[in-house]
Amino acid sequence: MRATALAFEDRDRHLCDPAFGDIPLERLLDPAYLAGRAALLDRAPAGALAAPRPAGDTTFSCAVDADGNAAAVIQSIYQEWGSGVVAGETGVLLQNRGCFFSLDPDHPNCLAPGKRTAHTLTAAMLIGDRGPELVYGAMGGEGQPQTQAAIATRVVDHGRSVQEAVSAPRWLLGRTWGEEHRGLRLEAGLGADVAAALAARGHENVSLVDDFDDVMGHAQAIRVFDEHLEAAADPRGDGAALGL
Repeated sequence: MRATALAFEDRDRHLCDPAFGDIPLERLLDPAYLAGRAALLDRAPAGALAAPRPAGDTTFSCAVDADGNAAAVIQSIYQEWGSGVVAGETGVLLQNRGCFFSLDPDHPNCLAPGKRTAHTLTAAMLIGDRGPELVYGAMGGEGQPQTQAAIATRVVDHGRSVQEAVSAPRWLLGRTWGEEHRGLRLEAGLGADVAAALAARGHENVSLVDDFDDVMGHAQAIRVFDEHLEAAADPRGDGAALGL
């Protein structure tokens, strides 16, 4: 959870439209820098996350065909009803991801003509020598990268099936959508002892929620093997894993 907070610090400090600013990926991925950040894991958090912005409505889906072609698609209009503007008579509701812009001229996401703002939308694939090996993602605001990290680690490092990885208890640092929340939420399956230990390490507003709580977002995933596919849908949502 502390690693998530540190990653969000770097994101908020540097992430912007690369056409308008420099994102120092080489420095951020440098082993020496990462070692320095890792050294901060045992220190108490500096404080709560920055105040959240309003949030909204997202869906994620993924597919792999018989030839190994893969797609991970995430769609969002951001706030409920997006911008509240419909494009002519098309019935298409326009999104309002522009809410992530800042009016501070020194901010990496300061408003500018033709500029794309940072956002939470994240569709992922793990690519190996033979192509996509794990196609996955989730809706859920700032929970998206946290859920993705959990799924990838469980599958790759711990050998879990994709359904086990998706269904296992999750955590959420910060917000998802609709509500303001700066604390750390854990699904009940992680246990009260874990929650107490994290609070003792300096995390603020640590709380337990029910297992399979909708606030953790809805993930989907497909594992690509040489001779077959393995798919999973999140019990926290109403999605499905289907072979057609």
